[in-house]
Amino acid sequence: MSLWRVRATVDDRPGYLAVLAASLALRSVNILSVQVHTTEAGAVDDFLVDAPAGLSEADLMAAVEKGRGRDAWIGRADAHGLVDPPTQALGHALRLVSNPEGLGDVLKALLDCEVSWRPARGAVHFLPDELAVTDPAGGMLVLNRRHPAFTPAEYARAQALAEIAAQATAAQLVQASLLLPDGSELSVRVAHSSDVEEIVAMHGRCSAESLYRRYLTGTRGPTAEQVARLVEPRRGCSLVAGTPDGRVVAFANLLGEGDLAEAALLVQDGWQGRGLGTALLRRLVALARPADIVAIELHTHADNAAMLRTVRRLGEPVAYDRDGSIVTATLALAGARQPA
Repeated sequence: MSLWRVRATVDDRPGYLAVLAASLALRSVNILSVQVHTTEAGAVDDFLVDAPAGLSEADLMAAVEKGRGRDAWIGRADAHGLVDPPTQALGHALRLVSNPEGLGDVLKALLDCEVSWRPARGAVHFLPDELAVTDPAGGMLVLNRRHPAFTPAEYARAQALAEIAAQATAAQLVQASLLLPDGSELSVRVAHSSDVEEIVAMHGRCSAESLYRRYLTGTRGPTAEQVARLVEPRRGCSLVAGTPDGRVVAFANLLGEGDLAEAALLVQDGWQGRGLGTALLRRLVALARPADIVAIELHTHADNAAMLRTVRRLGEPVAYDRDGSIVTATLALAGARQPA
């Protein structure tokens, strides 16, 4: 006996799957598993079968055609095919939770296709021989397979796995240990409403100059209500960096509107100049890509050399616009979808 994979389209009408199965049974072909993919052309039946050793591919094709199957594809299979597709998909999803960078390899294994990467983010799409999904690291993953043709169900699986990878990437970015160049270790995570009191206290530990640099005007800092709005923006996110004893020493914000976002950060005086601001801004940039943000604006004073150096260190294309004493740096995100 030998394992084969057989895929064929039949009319989506009662009894047509039974006719195809009966035709295979007349050749002593044992059906081990079957998936049914609904398409506009009909029901695509995907079988894993155990056929007599002497049965050729041509014999299987003849049986499929006699069973009213059309647009058939037949290929050799191995023992891995005995694992049912839902179980395979769940196993691949588990891999992505711990290693979202492996999305391309997961899609290649699940759909038995070629996977390539394109730097420009465009619209996801579905064609019989090509699928495209968003790579959470930026750009697009393009899946190609000549035979058998992709089905809507396979496209939906690819999209679901891409979403899992995007969520896992975001989770890794917003909750991690950060080791600064001087050896100091901080925790970085997404800010929650329970952090408002400590963030307000952190503002109180900052100098008037640091607050002026962050808010661009003289201020004693935002109220608790204003901090609460920054912590949980309608679109975007906020990060906090904290010491092992739970004291917040930096607060970074990504506030989105449409496909643009504004980034800002405040680092407590004693922690400035140690690479913390650069690390937080890098995380905000990474979080912006899977959210379909194409550019990030940062506003700072023209004489704030430290912030301007930090922007340059991010490595993204930057355009500068000066309005009096305020400079707006606009970062076009590499690999992001650009406006039409």
